[in-house]
Parts: sequence; structure tokens; C-alpha cells
Amino acid sequence: MLENGLPVEWGHPQWYALFVRSNQEKRIAQQLSGRDVEHFLPCYRAISQWKDRRVQLEIPLFPGYLFVRLPFSERLKVLTIPNVVSLVGSRTAPSRIAEQEIDWIRRGVEQGTVEPHPYLKVGSRVIITHGVLSGLEGILLRRQNNARIVVSLESISRAFTVEIDPACVKPLDNRLDESARSTRNTAAVACAF
Repeated sequence: MLENGLPVEWGHPQWYALFVRSNQEKRIAQQLSGRDVEHFLPCYRAISQWKDRRVQLEIPLFPGYLFVRLPFSERLKVLTIPNVVSLVGSRTAPSRIAEQEIDWIRRGVEQGTVEPHPYLKVGSRVIITHGVLSGLEGILLRRQNNARIVVSLESISRAFTVEIDPACVKPLDNRLDESARSTRNTAAVACAF
């Protein structure tokens, strides 16, 4: 349905990914706060070795991206901020980010063991059945003695990993993709059940 020439859902707040210039995520998040725009900048902690000491840094989980929740009709509130490039999407409309994806990112960041990871589409899909991250879906990886789940966000083609207890997951399907079998020789291996 249309209202004032725009689809009705464009008048309701939705999550969108905001693409920004490099290393401007935190500055733009501050400006969004000043404009009373609900936003989310997921960050993770990393240790960096400087010449004379080690420093713990808070780094954006998805460099160049942060998330905003607003009605599409109010998009100029964010698009007029210096160093904002665009809303992520097609030429005709931005891609809406599902509440579930935002929730997955929030819970992963709150748990504290998130790290960026290359975007994956293939592998053994699993779901976490117990604990804080219950319901989170992803691709199971194993490295030496620990396990991680790669959570891929289709809306922005980015992914992150979360450290998990392998006993807390169950497979979503029992098929192992042929492409996952061919990755067994890599450092991060998609595992079958």
C-alpha cells in the first residue's frame, strides 16, 4: 500500500546498514547520537603491539559499516552526515537488516569472543542449542582444540566468528557440501557431524 507516494513500511523504523568512509565509524556513531538516531556499531577487542607496549584496541567488527534504525522516509538524517557514503542496498532501495541478524551480532559482541571472518556460504550449517547464544545459526569451524561458528550476514556480505562449546550445537542438515569437503586442508575447516 502507498501513503504519500511511498510504501507504508518506509514510514516505520527498520534496520539498515550504513556504508561510511574508512576509519570514520566511531566519529559517525557520535554524530548519530547527537541527531537522536538509533544506531549500533559492533566492535571487538584486539591487542596491538606498539614499539614500547601492548595496547588493547576496540575495533569495528565490520570496517566501513554501522547499523541505523529509522524510517526510510527520514534517511536524510544520516545521509547528510559528512563521511557517510550511502545506505547499503540496490540502486532502487536499501536492504533492510533483519532484527534477528542485529540480535545475533549484539549477542556475539556481548559474549565477548567475536572476531571478523571472511564471508562464507558453504559448510556444515549448525544451530546453537544451549547458552547465551542459543538460536544463533552459522557454519561450524574447528581450529586445533576449540570450535567457532561463522555467522554470515547476507545483507552486507560480511561475517564474524563466535567461540562456542561444540557440545552446544546441532546440525541444521546432515549433508556435507562438496565444496566443504574440499576445504579440509585449510587452517579453518568446516566440519561435518
